[in-house]
Amino acid sequence: MHRYFLLLVTLIASQSYSQVTQGGHPLPLTQSRASELPTYEMPQVDLEALQAGDAVTDLVKTAPWRFGAEFEVSIDCQREDDGAWSEEHGVAVWRAAVKSEGAIAIGLWFSGYELPKGAKLFIRSAGESSGSHRFLGAFTHANNKEWNALATGLIAGDEVIVELQVPLDKREACRLEVGQVVHAYRDILNKAQERGPFGNSGACNINVNCPEGDLWQCEKRSVALIVEGGFAMCTGALINTTAQDGTPVFLTANHCLGAPGLGGSMNNWLFYFNHETSGCTGNSGPTDQSVSGATLLVSNGGSDFGLIELSETPPADYNVFYAGWNTTDSEAQVVNAVSIHHPSGDLKKICFEDDAPYHDNAGGAAVWMIDQWELGVTEPGSSGAPLFDQDHRIIGQLYGGAAACNGTVNNGQLDYYGRLGVAWGLGASDVLDPNGTGTQVLDGFPAEGCVTSLELDAGVGILGLPDEVLCGSEQITASYILSNFGTVTLTQVNLEYVINGGAPVQTQWNGSLEQYDNVQVDLPGFDAQDGENTLSIAVLSVNGEGDESAFNNSASGEFMAFIGPTLGWELVLTLDDYGSETTWTVSQSGTLIAEGGPYQDGEDGMLVTVPLCLPEGCYALIIQDSWGDGMCCEYGEGGYELFNHNGVLITAGGEFTENELVNFCTDAVSTENLDLLGQAALTLYPTPASTSLRIAGLEGQATVTVLDAAGRLIDGPMQVGAGELVHTAAWAEGVVVLRVIEGDRVRVVRGVIQR
Repeated sequence: MHRYFLLLVTLIASQSYSQVTQGGHPLPLTQSRASELPTYEMPQVDLEALQAGDAVTDLVKTAPWRFGAEFEVSIDCQREDDGAWSEEHGVAVWRAAVKSEGAIAIGLWFSGYELPKGAKLFIRSAGESSGSHRFLGAFTHANNKEWNALATGLIAGDEVIVELQVPLDKREACRLEVGQVVHAYRDILNKAQERGPFGNSGACNINVNCPEGDLWQCEKRSVALIVEGGFAMCTGALINTTAQDGTPVFLTANHCLGAPGLGGSMNNWLFYFNHETSGCTGNSGPTDQSVSGATLLVSNGGSDFGLIELSETPPADYNVFYAGWNTTDSEAQVVNAVSIHHPSGDLKKICFEDDAPYHDNAGGAAVWMIDQWELGVTEPGSSGAPLFDQDHRIIGQLYGGAAACNGTVNNGQLDYYGRLGVAWGLGASDVLDPNGTGTQVLDGFPAEGCVTSLELDAGVGILGLPDEVLCGSEQITASYILSNFGTVTLTQVNLEYVINGGAPVQTQWNGSLEQYDNVQVDLPGFDAQDGENTLSIAVLSVNGEGDESAFNNSASGEFMAFIGPTLGWELVLTLDDYGSETTWTVSQSGTLIAEGGPYQDGEDGMLVTVPLCLPEGCYALIIQDSWGDGMCCEYGEGGYELFNHNGVLITAGGEFTENELVNFCTDAVSTENLDLLGQAALTLYPTPASTSLRIAGLEGQATVTVLDAAGRLIDGPMQVGAGELVHTAAWAEGVVVLRVIEGDRVRVVRGVIQR
């Protein structure tokens, strides 16, 4: 069955591309079965008209770089005949095909997207019967947005298949509607030409991984390409805040917020990180590290800036950097400048201004003026790119200019960047300094391993402190690692360290350390103290002079130690299908003692055993589930158990929502008078039991409640006397927990039912 949409091609930006996916594969699909799917064919693209328009807009720096034509559609999984439903491998599967003849690649935007837990969405190239390659996904409930839409990425070829896998009982809960199809018409795959997947920049541009970019490897990780629909429209960068907590605040240009087709909404933007060639001369780079959607925080045309917040924090494997900034807006402090950007939507590039930029006004905005670039250049699509000063801090973002390539050299024309120092007084301070510290100069985050082009710049870190709570008296042998991030060889570094708030101790390192080299140096051993232990170290001088940057010349570390008598407790977690949602903490009077998670998904039934070294006292155990459906029972039989030092089960659970709080004490004083020290412990026999058991250790009549390992009620409360038989035939197999109350004493005993 084929359907023909007689729609106009939209020539302005709207929605598309990829984001964080959750793994998995599409189901096998034979070619014959694929050919029977409902297929939605797009109208013919007028390539000549598109190219004529591109010839004009490609020359305008503030215009987005177009690579695709867009079609508005409506393909709904809940609408009868819009797709084909089937039951395969125990799940309901919905599929529909989309074809746009002649497209080099196809992208989709889902105008409706809200999936229940357990559902998976894939977009695959047509003709791929194995489902093992050329697909995007899985997109799951973890990709749900508050605006109920999703932009996804490009798939090579002119036909794709949308595949939705849903638990059989969740089919009606799915909301999935394709609202737009992007037909990529520019040659995004012809690697014989100097172009990237989204753009084709001039020959005078410099890849960020050329030798010229060696000192900017941290800052480049903050920069991302912004794509929407068929347009690679702008550049921007993650920017640090004084909270230094990794909040994904993103800086770009104000005029990008109102680019054609956007309507002031960033919900459908795609932010591509690390889209760069691995070397100096390559012309291809990864497109699988992106984030979909953002919300506006503050913007103003007075310095052409926009601060937005990405819909989710980039995952750890993106290895992003939150760039530092200087908002003092002082011309005297800026010696030279660097910009990192995506010209014409191409791979990440870098350009250098060896002279000092200066204050000016352009287009009604306060700007930093660049008379001309000495190396590299910017182009349309570079808009919003960060401008860094010589100290690797952002001072502005690209507004416009006339700079461009003239063959293999730039044309010697100017560029101008909105001034971040002016933006500071236009609302940026509320975002970048959320705690109102008054800080106007801030380095990037995280600082580890980041270098600068300063002459004298030593960095220091700490190694060897315990990762876990230390039990018992033990001498600690820690080290510091000294790194040379400057251009001058280090021969002498004076440092000062402090242990547990004691008197500062000065030490000196002597040797020869070239740029980027490091050396590990042992510190004198020290005895751990009871409670929190701290070690801090700082660089005082380098080669007899002051360190030129405070960016990385201090470090600190801490760990917990219990020197007195301790009791070995144990936390046992049984994971469900979504271990990535599970975390836990143990704290005492607000002090964190231990923590764990998140864990891997798809490990239903896996046991995680955590030994807890605890002195006498009372503690709070918090089990958290980020999705809000606990550890049991719809998506696996997960749960937790807490055992005292004698192996007696103190509490168990798993069926909760966002979190569960358990207060417990390791001495004889408990919130429930539990026999936590194991005295007069109860036992069950036989073990395992089948149809009946007895409770040994009862002194008289007791009230007994029976729970499973997840804390769900199985039986009771019932009255049981000493030596009486308890019938278990109706209990399910597995671990059971008996809560026994005799007078004002509460005891817990664990057993197993097996048949």
